[in-house]
Amino acid sequence: MQDIKIDYTNIMAPAIGKANGLIEENFTALSFRADKIHDDLVSRRKSGDKPFYDLPYKIKEAKELIKAASTIKKNFSNMVVLGIGGSALGTTAMLTALGRPMHNFVSSRKRGGVRLFVADNIDPDEFGALLSTLKLKDTVFNVVSKSGSTAETMSQFMIVLDLLKNKLGRGWKKHLILTTDAKEGILREIADTYRLKTFVVPDGVGGRFTAFTPVCLLPAASAGIDILGMLKGAARMDERCRTGDLRKNPAYLFASIHYLQDTLKGKKMTVMMPYSYRLKDVADWFRQLWAESLGKARDIDGNPVHAGQTPIKALGATDQHSQVQLYVEGPFDKLFCLLEVESFKTEMPIPEPFEDQPGISYLGGQSLNRLIAVEKDGTEYALTTNNRPNMTIKLPEVSAHTLGQLLYMLEVATAFAGGLYRVDAFDQPGVEFGKQYAYAMMGRAGYEKKKAEYESGKSKKRLVV
Repeated sequence: MQDIKIDYTNIMAPAIGKANGLIEENFTALSFRADKIHDDLVSRRKSGDKPFYDLPYKIKEAKELIKAASTIKKNFSNMVVLGIGGSALGTTAMLTALGRPMHNFVSSRKRGGVRLFVADNIDPDEFGALLSTLKLKDTVFNVVSKSGSTAETMSQFMIVLDLLKNKLGRGWKKHLILTTDAKEGILREIADTYRLKTFVVPDGVGGRFTAFTPVCLLPAASAGIDILGMLKGAARMDERCRTGDLRKNPAYLFASIHYLQDTLKGKKMTVMMPYSYRLKDVADWFRQLWAESLGKARDIDGNPVHAGQTPIKALGATDQHSQVQLYVEGPFDKLFCLLEVESFKTEMPIPEPFEDQPGISYLGGQSLNRLIAVEKDGTEYALTTNNRPNMTIKLPEVSAHTLGQLLYMLEVATAFAGGLYRVDAFDQPGVEFGKQYAYAMMGRAGYEKKKAEYESGKSKKRLVV
């Protein structure tokens, strides 16, 4: 199995100049702090404080999920995941990367599993259309919430529960699987009361770090995805990330580049741009991971810092025709991470029907594979020539093994970046403001004072055109 690699040539000053590029001394100056952060993370891992590190080795649990998925595939044609944020994005990334293209539109034999739908939003038009399209008798709903108090997910669950009871009668229970806390929370209480099938979100693993837990692995396995291959890939990346050497540890290198470009060169935004449809939702997953982990008002000592980079999602070659103009000639405030796939699963030759048209005939006899590779190189060249820092993560192919490596590397990079920024990468206090507002305005018990506070704080006069 081949390793993924990071080419960071175009991050450095020799490629893009000293104004925007890093020099070796920048990494050297960071080494002492990096060693301390590494030692702290290793210690916390050994103490069990950061259990996400050891998820790639939960092979027994993964095999149990595969067994459960086999039963699901025998009994149902469709699975709908009810979840949001970390309870949804990893699953979507895995399905897009490792499922068949147009997974939900091909036969069950070609899919190798259920049709998988991730209902990660509460837009009533979208959710209503999904429910009205699926045959309930052929559908299982996987409700994912560690606390069971996530307003969006639980509102969906309540709608689905009512629908199942009304349409299917006594058999409604077999159409529900709950993924939640082992002992506590509203969803656990509901599961125990109704004796519903459950899977456990491991203690100490926050939502955005749950890619290698039942949160994502159960629906992925049900869709026919090789979850053992992903875990093996993640374990391989873990081997590479055991060293504290910034230049040998891919995750630490990725984090250090981002931190140095942010703090020394003013790159407050980071653009992840896969040149692969299969990897487009990895960029979506990464946005939550990076933003929610590092975007903090205060550091670990309580000092105001307002840290974090804004992660942006792009897709090559599509966004060469929508965003790259800005990236090449706009403000010098962005760092770019291109994702390159060296070997696609499909070879797509271009025919030669227009030999008398020199404006397009040159394309004939070549392939889309060659064209997308050249276009990625062209974007890299344009960025570099215009002194824009960019690096490329190279995947030999998109497979369970390489995806496992990539996701795990980005998780470890995020944990390490938290140390560099001196923020807690594992909490999300800013998210709670919006949650509490929703609780109060929707009438949750115990939030009456909050509701009064919010209503009194609203501007009495709205400025609307």
